[in-house]
Amino acid sequence: MANHHGDWIWYELMTPDARAATAFYAPMLGWTVRDDPDYAEITASDGMVGGMLQLTPAMTEGGARPGWVGYVAVDNVDSMVGSITAGGGRLLMPARDMPGVGRFAMVADPHGAPFYVMTPTGEGEASAFSYDRPRLGHCAWNELMTPDAPAALHFYGQRFGWVADGGMDMPGIGRYDFLRHTGRGAEGAPHAMLGAMMPLMPGVPHAVWSFYFRVADIDAAVVHIQDHGGTLMQPPIEIPGGEYSLNAADPQGAHFGLVGPRL
Repeated sequence: MANHHGDWIWYELMTPDARAATAFYAPMLGWTVRDDPDYAEITASDGMVGGMLQLTPAMTEGGARPGWVGYVAVDNVDSMVGSITAGGGRLLMPARDMPGVGRFAMVADPHGAPFYVMTPTGEGEASAFSYDRPRLGHCAWNELMTPDAPAALHFYGQRFGWVADGGMDMPGIGRYDFLRHTGRGAEGAPHAMLGAMMPLMPGVPHAVWSFYFRVADIDAAVVHIQDHGGTLMQPPIEIPGGEYSLNAADPQGAHFGLVGPRL
């Protein structure tokens, strides 16, 4: 089975110290990280998850900062770049080809959230985002923090086929709207859920995507974060379905989320 237009297919950590990042993430998430000074590929329980891009001094001087960025599959990268810029988004890195991998470009939505669009080569289906069943170490949820949810929904919906499908009110924060991928099944199909949108929090300068990776034990993950130089931004909270989620920052300052059970 091949990926659909609008699928999340890859996650990339931009970090100034890939080896230190590997020592932090790998034990917590069960990752195997290829030792490569430029781009270290990440493998989890059931296939590839993404990679770690080593930030150079030139990249940092150009404004690059530690962080996670996701890749969305599209049928045609160049057409999608044109659509994104016409719709108020920005091109951050021009489209380029990577032999044996595909064509990709880095863009931002109209409210500043960066992400990649990519047309991969090959016919296999990426499992970086585990939309169909729980997979340890894989991304379990994609969450957009944005100052204008209706505008963001229109922007992404027109280009990727994403729609709102339920949600809940969060006291003191606002509406939390679930996102469904129409290319992945009928309304309400669990495997079609890809994430959610929420209001921009105070102190966050622009829209941003956050990615939640699955762990076997959320409390063990808290201990690991605190014992290995990370920062717990939001302690575990119960989420629909009985599992728990948290937000944290790694020792180099990249923010990430985790989801898993409390044993």
